[in-house]
Amino acid sequence: TNSMCFTRKTSCVRRRFREFVWLRQRLQSNAVLIQLPELPSKTPFFNMNNPHHVDHRRQGLQEFLEKILQDALLLSDSRLHLFLQTQLSPEDMEACVSGQTKYSVADAIHSFASLNRRFPIEDEERKKGKNDADSDSESSSSGLGPSDDSISCGCKASPASEES
Repeated sequence: TNSMCFTRKTSCVRRRFREFVWLRQRLQSNAVLIQLPELPSKTPFFNMNNPHHVDHRRQGLQEFLEKILQDALLLSDSRLHLFLQTQLSPEDMEACVSGQTKYSVADAIHSFASLNRRFPIEDEERKKGKNDADSDSESSSSGLGPSDDSISCGCKASPASEES
């Protein structure tokens, strides 16, 4: 993006249709007077193996994003920035926006967008559970994880993004 509103000029995230539904609902609740564009209709017989169905939905979601990104009021919503620049779940985005985490929105975008991961505390807990069986050493990590913007993120599907 060329918009000065975004911390990162490029990002690569995978989103489910239901996450777009969540985003639209949150944006609408925060901008009551704005008529948001509609999402593509949810086809009852949507087939992921049908290239026409997939392309039609992708185009509809792209048009939705392009339209909401033209509204200055919507650009001020932190959820939109987290949605587009991190791989955080809707629950994690809500927690971050409402101040229920020790990470700010800017921290989340800077530290996690290029890593395609959730908050580091979850990763640290997973590592600790894994390492407890292997050794007695403790991690001295700051909890923010690496923030090297040179790390490439090739939009690979994670197990969470494969669920139906």
